[in-house]
Amino acid sequence: MLNRLFLLLYLFACAPLLVNAQKGDTTLPPKVDTSASQKVDTIPKQKDSLQTAVVIAPGQDKYQSAIDSLLARNIFINSKGTPVSMVIKTRSAKSYDSLFYILAGLVFLMGLIKFYFARYFSNLFRVFFNTSLRQSQLADQLLQAKLPSLFFNAFFILSGGVYIYFLLLQYKLVTDEHKWMLLASCIVVLGLIYLAKFSTLKFTGWVTGYKEATNTYIFIIFMICKIIGIVLLPFTVLMAFSDYPIAATSALISLLFIGFLLLLRFFRSYGLVQNQLKVSRFHFFLYIAGVEIIPLLLIYKGLLFLLTKNL
Repeated sequence: MLNRLFLLLYLFACAPLLVNAQKGDTTLPPKVDTSASQKVDTIPKQKDSLQTAVVIAPGQDKYQSAIDSLLARNIFINSKGTPVSMVIKTRSAKSYDSLFYILAGLVFLMGLIKFYFARYFSNLFRVFFNTSLRQSQLADQLLQAKLPSLFFNAFFILSGGVYIYFLLLQYKLVTDEHKWMLLASCIVVLGLIYLAKFSTLKFTGWVTGYKEATNTYIFIIFMICKIIGIVLLPFTVLMAFSDYPIAATSALISLLFIGFLLLLRFFRSYGLVQNQLKVSRFHFFLYIAGVEIIPLLLIYKGLLFLLTKNL
């Protein structure tokens, strides 16, 4: 019993030494350290899109060729045309507020004159449509009313000058770059024309001694001018703010109306002056052509030349 006990103690004491002295098995392969060895990347690498070939679907090339042929046949797209560079210009907005206030001022002035001289206004149109002007007492009342006549003549100068300005713009004879100078020039030139006509007729009547016939002729001239100044106001508004077809039609109708009134003035003047001066129709026509028509044409030609040259 004791011998077995000592043998067991001996074996337990010598067992660690025997284990350290034992060699490993050469037949088994050496163990690989996974921590120190190469690591396997589990994330798949993405292919470079520049180096990969594009795989076209079977029907994709037909679709692209159909689009290309459609673009080539379209004349509005013109994909194969030569590119053209276009210069973009800055659009400058034009303000017409000043012209609106000018026309509004003319309408307001017309309303004031009609309000304060309502009787003269009504008598003016009654005499205009009256065929028996020589026996009319209304004509004598108009001749004696100097202040209303002055205001209506001044309104004719303003309205006629503004109308001429828009008429020149309508037919593109001038531009609106220097509109204030052009507008003032039209008003001043029209005023000077009728001032010179009035002075010439007064001087002629004083020299020849036919003051009564001259005054009657002057009365007819400025009566027609007053009617023209009043009637031209709506045509001027239409030419200023309407579209081109309406503005062109208004300009044509106004010119025809002015021509009709001028012819009416000549016929009425001849009917009154013939009884006092015994003038033939031929001599009266020569007077109208030499004093009325030719100077106006020369002034128009000179102004047109100066405006187109300086502006």
